[in-house]
Amino acid sequence: MANYRSGRINEEIKREISIIIANDIKDPRVSAMVSVTHVNTTKDLHYAKVSLSIFGTESQKEETLEAIKHSSGFIRKELAHRLKLRHTPELIIERDDSIEHGMHINEIIQKLKENNNEA
Repeated sequence: MANYRSGRINEEIKREISIIIANDIKDPRVSAMVSVTHVNTTKDLHYAKVSLSIFGTESQKEETLEAIKHSSGFIRKELAHRLKLRHTPELIIERDDSIEHGMHINEIIQKLKENNNEA
């Protein structure tokens, strides 16, 4: 039962953080496209690890990540207003490169297929 509840809370936090980043953060450093890929909260809801996938150049990725980390207090405050939880978790924001890693592996596989077709 507890796993079901934590999964629902994780998905609600993920959805709300996505909306907040897209609509409410006015920092000009957030220039790249940002997607919240995963949220994992602790059982006591004091911490939430937020994984972000950021699309853009490497400098845009770094600037956007720093801007969002800098805005984590604002995001937490907005979460507190939007979600009715006893404790609003402290956000630990990290970059998720799994999509880019998957695309890189896909490129390697495509090159191998092309080389096998030529041989």
